[in-house]
Amino acid sequence: MRQRKNWHEEAIEKSGFGQRLADSVAKGMGSWKFIIIQSAIVVLWMTLNVIGFMHHWDVYPFILLNLLFSTQAAYAAPIIMMAQNRQSERDRVQAQADYDTNTEAKLEIETLQKMLNKIEVEKLDKIILMLEEIKKERTK
Repeated sequence: MRQRKNWHEEAIEKSGFGQRLADSVAKGMGSWKFIIIQSAIVVLWMTLNVIGFMHHWDVYPFILLNLLFSTQAAYAAPIIMMAQNRQSERDRVQAQADYDTNTEAKLEIETLQKMLNKIEVEKLDKIILMLEEIKKERTK
């Protein structure tokens, strides 16, 4: 028997290529691996341009490097915002699923409580009836 998919698996299945790509880019750019690799590239870029064995392709103040960072930021910001918006939507769906589960559990608990109360009342009625019978027998 195949297990029913949860809300998270369904959300991933429904997401399109662009949405999955935005999530992957945001996840990658928000990692230490990205920061370390980018820092290493920047240090290498600046070192090679300062030393310049053969050719300085981006002399100080590294205008080309600044242009690359600006371009990266121009694309990264909206992609990260798309991923954040999708995460907010997933959070709303999860909160609704949790609320629905809690509501169902509450109704089940209330039903069980009513059943237990009914059983308790029936037991008490039987005890009272038995006590009355015992009292009648003693008075005879």
